[in-house]
Amino acid sequence: MIRNDKELIVVGDRVLVQVEEGEERTKVGLYLPSTAIDSQAVQGGTIMATGPGNPMPSFDSQSGEEPWKESTHALRFLPMQARRGDYVLFFRKAAVEITFEGERFLVVPQAAILALVRE
Repeated sequence: MIRNDKELIVVGDRVLVQVEEGEERTKVGLYLPSTAIDSQAVQGGTIMATGPGNPMPSFDSQSGEEPWKESTHALRFLPMQARRGDYVLFFRKAAVEITFEGERFLVVPQAAILALVRE
């Protein structure tokens, strides 16, 4: 995500979420129970950026024989289900709040995502 000539890069299996303030009904039409809103256990928002996913180990035949030798294979990642623009419901306690160029975002690990809504 680029703002004011600065680029924010999300790493690993995390997503950057623009927070939707707690309401009973979300913008995409999902109803959240009052217990989830009151305790802020579940929160929703729009995904602004995603990381590449978890890196996958290289399974080339030389990796065990000569570990000092540079691999000729490009780094591969296990892709994430989440995409930019998806609406996401996630566990609030797992998120980390950041401010980037004056805007508040949450960085959420993929394991904390409960559901995605995609148009």
